Amino acid sequence: MTVQAKTAVAARTAADVLADALAQLGVSRIFGVPGGGSSLDLIEAAARAGIPFTLARHEGSAAMMATASAEVTGRPGAVLVTKGPGLANAANGIANASLERAPVLLVTDGFTPTQAGYVTHQVFDQAAFMAPLVRGYAVTSGPDLGARLAELVAAMHGPCRGPAVLEMTGEAARRLADTVTLVTPIGGTAPDPEALASAAALLRDAQRPVIVAGLEARDDAASVRALARALGAPVLVTYKAKGVVSDDDPLFGGIFTGGAAEAGVVDQADLILLAGLDPVELILQPWRYRVPVVDVARFRRPVHYAEPAVVIEGAIGAALDALAARASATRWSAGAIAEARKAWLGTLANPGAGDRIGPERVVTLAAEACARAELHPRVAVDAGAHMFSATSFWPCREPNDLLISNGLASMGFALPAAIAAALAEPERRALAFTGDGGLLMCLGELATAASAGARIVVIVFNDGSLSLIDLKKGRRALPHGSVGWAHPGFAEVARGLGCAGFTVATVAAYRAALDAALAVPGPAVIDVRIDAAGYPEQLRAARG
Repeated sequence: MTVQAKTAVAARTAADVLADALAQLGVSRIFGVPGGGSSLDLIEAAARAGIPFTLARHEGSAAMMATASAEVTGRPGAVLVTKGPGLANAANGIANASLERAPVLLVTDGFTPTQAGYVTHQVFDQAAFMAPLVRGYAVTSGPDLGARLAELVAAMHGPCRGPAVLEMTGEAARRLADTVTLVTPIGGTAPDPEALASAAALLRDAQRPVIVAGLEARDDAASVRALARALGAPVLVTYKAKGVVSDDDPLFGGIFTGGAAEAGVVDQADLILLAGLDPVELILQPWRYRVPVVDVARFRRPVHYAEPAVVIEGAIGAALDALAARASATRWSAGAIAEARKAWLGTLANPGAGDRIGPERVVTLAAEACARAELHPRVAVDAGAHMFSATSFWPCREPNDLLISNGLASMGFALPAAIAAALAEPERRALAFTGDGGLLMCLGELATAASAGARIVVIVFNDGSLSLIDLKKGRRALPHGSVGWAHPGFAEVARGLGCAGFTVATVAAYRAALDAALAVPGPAVIDVRIDAAGYPEQLRAARG
């Protein structure tokens, strides 16, 4: 991939040049928490370039918003923070962008030495601090901005996409800089003909191949679907690839995590084709399958769960299309795929007892309410035990219908991601499925949602604990309060921060709250006191 920078006569400040460059890249909004220095210059310049700024309550949440924005829009996300503590606070969100393979540009203020030649306050090596998390880090003096941006944009859009950092002091932001035109070709190298021939031969000999689609396949959903139809084979998706094949497609086989739940489908396979699967997406368990693997990926991973028989590197869509052109129907039947899919969902069932609300009902009743309101919102899912139900039972039709922190699996993701999704598509709106622990980590962003008028409904799986960690503790006799707390009153807090708030504990009350929340013109929070009794069995079924 090449990124070209064409320069003209220097006539504008670096802040204005940067804002115009972000507009060229398709950045639709900047998220952040400003400080002094370059932050205010860039916010002002971005407004002139037609890019709005959303003030978050925490820099880490702002970076989460930028990541979700990149996934929803297909264009880079942008986040703005001050130096020192601002950059440090943003680190978790940038780690998320790194492991979710999202191109996000973080712009931070830099350090200007005093006349004595030194600085002390808030000073640390920002580049070294961020080095493990980013694809590139550049410091601009102002006039060299075009060259620095070209380097960073190329790094962000390399084979393994991810975030980059631009450090710019206030003095640099106000210097004159050359205007710049950035060209960011999307795509990859043509697949190797010999690798294609080898993969096609394996597919030709296979009787029951299975396709596993990962995050890299989101841009090539049509190609995944075409190959699946040519083979008549089931497609399983990772959390990030939910919607690459629609949940209502007869060839949809369930979710693949590397755990036990999907084994009922994959155990029948005599060949596994990985379509854009990144190993970062799978849980830390040994690879369970001994059949040949074909890996179609943007680039060869040095560390992988499986040793592929064939690796096809480069443009994923082109490779899948070439394989589809040579494919023929296999021995899978629609009935066998439907039975396997039904069994997969059955292992994850967790509806709750009687009129109590189990995690599965939280999701399915929300989907029913959205259907009644003729809405199809994007859904953001937080890390925690509730994600098994949220990812399995929420219906997706297209890629990025469901947003999740999977590679990093960070709590505190769902609310910021839902805000970004709703601001990107106000008419579509967004839901956030979050645990009580995850919401507590970013509670202030409810105020962000209210001030921005984000049309979101935050649905809280509230059981007063870190449920997934509570399950993992086993029989350890931990001190009281180590993994739980008294039930927070989220509805009351929500109302105090400018959102609508509801608290429910029964199915009937939850249905009524859903209808009311979806009718609210701004953000709403539904605090659902859930029946968590089914979590242990669900975890065993999912992961083994």
